[in-house]
Amino acid sequence: MKKHHFYEPKIGHGLAHDPLNSIIAPRPIGWVSSLSAAGFRNLAPYSFFQLFNYVPPIIGFSSIGWKDSVANIAETGEFVWNLASRSLAEAMNASSASVARDVDEFTLAGLEATPSALVKPPRVAASPAAFECKLIEIHQLKRADGEKLESWLVLGEVVGVHLASDTIIDGTYQTTAAQPVLRGGGWGDYFEVTEAAKFRMKRPE
Repeated sequence: MKKHHFYEPKIGHGLAHDPLNSIIAPRPIGWVSSLSAAGFRNLAPYSFFQLFNYVPPIIGFSSIGWKDSVANIAETGEFVWNLASRSLAEAMNASSASVARDVDEFTLAGLEATPSALVKPPRVAASPAAFECKLIEIHQLKRADGEKLESWLVLGEVVGVHLASDTIIDGTYQTTAAQPVLRGGGWGDYFEVTEAAKFRMKRPE
């Protein structure tokens, strides 16, 4: 049996750096575009992001703090998830800057915005995949003892999907063709999804 380092998070990890983000990694990036009720565009990446259901498709991201994306979605009930590809990684990172609510991150990051089909927030034109979403709920997270946290989980139903044609081969979407990047745990760590890293296992019957 391997030796283990055990710790209770409420007491402290006792290491040089908190390992949590490095253990649950790499994580897909929730690159979310939204519009405020006043019409200000916002684009921001969230590393706490995931798909939660197939039918209907439901995605969600968690925001530590009531940030502009959450405020916009609460006001309008709509948002778009944009896939962050390797070629867009630097622009995605630039859009994470802490700026005033009326600053347009599309412009800040040098990105072209393009209209969505079913929702008002625009999507990143160069992104190989995008989900147009309608808000289901915004849920404030809490501890096991019921104490509320300054973190909010945003859940949305995917009502429209955009896929770059070159990511579809023989009728199948190819994950690696989109060259997605994922967030790691260390300072500035990201990972690529490559064909060389892929392996297959058949699910037991």
